[in-house]
Amino acid sequence: MNQINRVAIVGGTHGNEFTGAYLIQKFAQFPHFITRQSFETVTLLANPNAFAAGRRYVEKDLNRCFLKQDLQDPTLSSYEELQAKSIQDTLASNKDKQADFILDLHSSTANMGLTIILVNSHPLNLKLAAYLSQINPLVRIYRCSFKSIEENPFVNSLCELGFAIEVGPIAQGLLNAALFQQTEELVYAILDYLERFNQGGISSTNETLILYEHLSVVDYPKQEDGTIFGMIHPELQDKDYQALNPGDPIFITFDDKIIFYEGTSTVWPIFINEAAYYEKGIAMCFTQRQQIKI
Repeated sequence: MNQINRVAIVGGTHGNEFTGAYLIQKFAQFPHFITRQSFETVTLLANPNAFAAGRRYVEKDLNRCFLKQDLQDPTLSSYEELQAKSIQDTLASNKDKQADFILDLHSSTANMGLTIILVNSHPLNLKLAAYLSQINPLVRIYRCSFKSIEENPFVNSLCELGFAIEVGPIAQGLLNAALFQQTEELVYAILDYLERFNQGGISSTNETLILYEHLSVVDYPKQEDGTIFGMIHPELQDKDYQALNPGDPIFITFDDKIIFYEGTSTVWPIFINEAAYYEKGIAMCFTQRQQIKI
């Protein structure tokens, strides 16, 4: 595998997720924190207008604007669609300046802890994820793979190497010093790992990795007109990455009826009651806990 020459750290893809946005500002002001000898590190505030407004997005979710067909469609002209094309030009189109590794920083209102989100199974991404989970037992790995890069609408579709970091719980539009520092430490650990990789210091020993493989999404209970008619059950709230067994309570409706999980096998829900996902019709994501060999 070729040496990594340029690493891009992206924050503020969602303008009201302040952890990543303000880390980008810190790194831009104090670049020595992210400077490594063997590669260039660049920073990008992905959605400056949404960040200035304290909103997730201005017209459209930027982290859903990177489908290859959309990037190539000249008729798409919303602010975020044009911003996605600009980011592609900055990080992927120019061979002399294209990013070899993209790290996209996010935060969540759900109890996601420190989560690495993989969008593919590239060996380096898996090895790096395994390393991060070894040095910090609070790190969890969520894999939401796509059949092809053309189907990936996220910023990380622009580069095979890299992933997103999702931290929480934290309310939208707030900073939390502990989560800020934990995210910052993960960034430094990633940069140090890539530095050792370039120097040939990463061993090729067999490693195991516990990851949570995406299965499906679940919507809230709704009436026929589409309005929400229920909430996450109190016993499930904040229980991200904990086993949900058949027969366990999952929702409680406004008329106080309990809805139980009717699946036939245990699942591990994540993004439980994520505020930004109400508009997407997602109450949580179901995952399968796996242990794989790299």
